[in-house]
Amino acid sequence: MKKLILLIVISFFFSCKQDKKDNSQTITNTEEVSNQSLNRVEPPNWWIGMKNTELQLLVHHDDIGDYKPSISYKGVTIKKVHKAKSPNYLFIDLAIENASEGKFDIEFTNESGDKKTHTFELKQREKPAEDYVGFNSSDALYLITPDRFVNGDISNDTPLANEGEIALQENIINRSDNYARHGGDIKGVTNHIDYIHDLGFTAIWPQPLLTNDMKEGSYHGYAVTDLYQIDPRFGTIAEYQQLSAKLKEKDMKLIMDQVANHCGLYHWWMNDLPFEDWLNYQENYETNKENWNWEVTKHSNHRRTTNQDLYASEADRKGNNQGWFVATMPDLNQRNPFMARYLIQNSIWWIETAQLDGIRQDTYPYPDKTFMSDWAGAIMTEYPNFSIVGEEWSYNPLLIGYWQEGANNKDGYDSNLKSTMDFAMQKKVVEGISEEESWDKGLVKIYEGLANDFHYASPKDIMIFPDNHDMSRIFTQMDGSVENTKMALATYAVLPRIVQMYYGTEILMDDFEKPGDHGLIRTDFPGGWEEDSVNAFTGTGLSEEQKDMQAFVSKVFNYRKNSEAIHKGKTIHFAPFAGTYFLYRTFEDETVVLILNKNEDIISIDLNYQQEIGLKGKTLKNIITGEHVKWGEVMDLRSKGVTLLTTNL
Repeated sequence: MKKLILLIVISFFFSCKQDKKDNSQTITNTEEVSNQSLNRVEPPNWWIGMKNTELQLLVHHDDIGDYKPSISYKGVTIKKVHKAKSPNYLFIDLAIENASEGKFDIEFTNESGDKKTHTFELKQREKPAEDYVGFNSSDALYLITPDRFVNGDISNDTPLANEGEIALQENIINRSDNYARHGGDIKGVTNHIDYIHDLGFTAIWPQPLLTNDMKEGSYHGYAVTDLYQIDPRFGTIAEYQQLSAKLKEKDMKLIMDQVANHCGLYHWWMNDLPFEDWLNYQENYETNKENWNWEVTKHSNHRRTTNQDLYASEADRKGNNQGWFVATMPDLNQRNPFMARYLIQNSIWWIETAQLDGIRQDTYPYPDKTFMSDWAGAIMTEYPNFSIVGEEWSYNPLLIGYWQEGANNKDGYDSNLKSTMDFAMQKKVVEGISEEESWDKGLVKIYEGLANDFHYASPKDIMIFPDNHDMSRIFTQMDGSVENTKMALATYAVLPRIVQMYYGTEILMDDFEKPGDHGLIRTDFPGGWEEDSVNAFTGTGLSEEQKDMQAFVSKVFNYRKNSEAIHKGKTIHFAPFAGTYFLYRTFEDETVVLILNKNEDIISIDLNYQQEIGLKGKTLKNIITGEHVKWGEVMDLRSKGVTLLTTNL
């Protein structure tokens, strides 16, 4: 018996040794030094157990096109190798099936026998794809311009390493310049998660944090120059991962702002483009490269309706989808299959790397719309419970609804996109509260705007907002009226939507000095810098109005956080009457009542015509004041403003 056991042990030992031998030529112990002699291999790593078992590597190195790659690692096979027009690229198609996590070497050999080696790693996924649960109508997102929120680490305020190459003017911190870097970073956001959580928000959406190695004006993040690197002035990938982890400890979510339409003019590949069609209007750029400016740029015509227009000319369609957004943002050609796969894989890489809970995709109607369907489809196939919201800056619900999955589009287009941004309803709320009341103006704008929800495949999955980084602050839009601002915020919070709010809205940040100016809109958050005399995190130096608004936002959004009626309840509203508007959200035993009142004097409202709601005789609580109200036949509204009531006592 002992001999038999010994034979089994010996047999198992040699079996394990043979399995290891299958990978021994290239596998590298995680503690060993990896071979990273090539300029770039992207993605820099991947994962086992993905639903899509195919991966395409972009390899960039001098004359790498003359080399033949080989891999000897169990479960990883080279299916095809593609050369580019530039001799400094290879694109390698891999099949990854039944592979184990670990490191392995990719060997590159040319005809003269010269060899180059690059170590690649396959990682174990942290959780199953189904566990990536995105944002939904139960969420409230807090939008942040990272450079302007909190400077949590002054050590990363220094210029990037290649300052001498590009001579970056904006690398020097200059808080007096609204278009320069101010020093906010990832650590600053992480350090103040509690503040955002306590306001009632369930998710954070920072503007792009990837490297923006531009000469000027890239503090906002939308001119990316390296799609696989966190900008060192914001921090590191490890700090980004820590932000994600800290948010999850608070049961909060991290949304990544991505850009598939364009990159920054100083992206690393701009000096060595792999194909002649890597960019749109690439020939125009290459011809004028030495004297590139706004005049020679083929700009987008911004005719976004060409995506849906049955009568649009091809010239107009091309003008929208292929023109450059601005001269400093090269337009990426997603019709190039290598570019398309690069962008799709990049998004998936960040989902896995940072354990993302959602993506906000910038300038959604500008890229090739077939690609955008493929991009969103690839992500949602891999992560069926994930969420993506696309920016469609349109005031036309027909255009907004076109991009949402499930839309009954006449051209058969299926976007695979769960959510779009509701600029239309955003504007209707502002107009409804600001305008003088008449038959077709004032609160009726909200009433009729919300009536357009019949067009949407899923209204509650659309994202509403009072303001963002591209438009005037809501306090400015409301001409400095605190009561009107409160009415607007409460309305956005209870509509059947996902809701997003811009940082600082809770303390009445404004852009009155120069309305619409982006640098002013994205003002530094007070208290985010050691030298600040006003600190919104502690309340030091805030005015009473600011403190009151901060408390108001906290009460509204903390109630919203746990309200099933707001998350998924039925919506009923009544046509505006005598300067008032009533909207109800109901789910099981919970009813939430929104009342907007534009009257300066006391007004009595007959509630009998709203008896279908079934509140008569019930006691409700005012969400803001905590007072209890008994629902009768008449309600006296004593002052202009918003009333929020709930049956949850």
